[in-house]
Amino acid sequence: MSDAHNEHQSFIRTPKQLIIAVAGFFLVIVIGIILLVIFATNKPLGGAGSESQSAQAVATRVRPVAEEGFAFKDVNAPKVLQSGQAVYNATCVACHGSGAAGAPKAGDASAWGARIAQGYDTLVQHAVQGIRAMPAKGGNPDLDDIEVARAVVYMTNQSGAKFKEPEAPAAGTQAPAQAAAAPAA
Repeated sequence: MSDAHNEHQSFIRTPKQLIIAVAGFFLVIVIGIILLVIFATNKPLGGAGSESQSAQAVATRVRPVAEEGFAFKDVNAPKVLQSGQAVYNATCVACHGSGAAGAPKAGDASAWGARIAQGYDTLVQHAVQGIRAMPAKGGNPDLDDIEVARAVVYMTNQSGAKFKEPEAPAAGTQAPAQAAAAPAA
């Protein structure tokens, strides 16, 4: 018989050679990982042309937020009254645009019909003072009563009413409530 089945011989013939081969394999893997980590961490983190870590860029990111285009409001300046549509878009649309908390949707004549029948003064009073789930002035205390009335007219006129938008008081005259609150000289 021939030794045909034993013709193939391995490089590893003893257990000692097997241990050396396995240890060498792991050593090559560990050295490869170390070299990859060194390669990845020696490069700058920013892209080409990136100045994100420069002193000026860092100073821009950490400066106070108050320097970012905020304007101070002069509380002594005369108030510029908003239109009914502007008040609706800023405050009222949150509930009257979606019907949240049972609020009648603007433009829904059937939902506004009974309310419009109560009259302009009642609707404005409810909007200014609040009613059921609706807070006073729609939750925006900075609104003037005339602005709230304009928003009521805007919403109700979309729903079939024919109310007239209130005019702003003349600049030289004060409303009775404002005159009473003004200090005497």
